[in-house]
Amino acid sequence: QVQYVESGGRLVQPGGSLRLSCTASGFTVTNYAMTWYRQAPGKEREIVAVMSRAGDNVVYRDTVKGRFIMSRDSDNNTVYLQMDSLKPEDTAVYYCKAAWPKSDMRGNIWGQGTQVTVSS
Repeated sequence: QVQYVESGGRLVQPGGSLRLSCTASGFTVTNYAMTWYRQAPGKEREIVAVMSRAGDNVVYRDTVKGRFIMSRDSDNNTVYLQMDSLKPEDTAVYYCKAAWPKSDMRGNIWGQGTQVTVSS
């Protein structure tokens, strides 16, 4: 059974930092490309960062480049998102998910997400 448990989100002031964690179960994160998403109130869910299956390449959305770093820990089957220089527009619920083949129903599974609020 695929599950994701995201954590680490909280209220933080602009310019602050957070590290989000996503611990997966039911599969091995090093066997799939992994993605961090976020969804702000009233907006569509968007991709924040995508790590290749090999873990040697990460693509970031332009608005977070130079501020966010995605990493993974195979021992703990966990992916991380280090977020620095946070801005109010980073406020959202953050999720992680594996890049399943389109025909794979496991692609419909999401975790509960973790709320990040950037505000003074």
